[in-house]
Amino acid sequence: MPKMKTHKGAAKRMKKTGTGKIKIYHSHAQHLKSKKSGKRKRKLRKSGLASPPDAKRLRKLLP
Repeated sequence: MPKMKTHKGAAKRMKKTGTGKIKIYHSHAQHLKSKKSGKRKRKLRKSGLASPPDAKRLRKLLP
């Protein structure tokens, strides 16, 4: 069986941590920022962790 390929779209949006969790980056943080509150923009700067059910699916995309 051949090697699994990394899903490049997913690789640009998330990465695996050392313990195997999936670290995600928030969307809606790149443009049209004038209508968003400062609090919302600060929260979007920080990365988060994928929920356990989502992480199970995403692990297949990032072998």
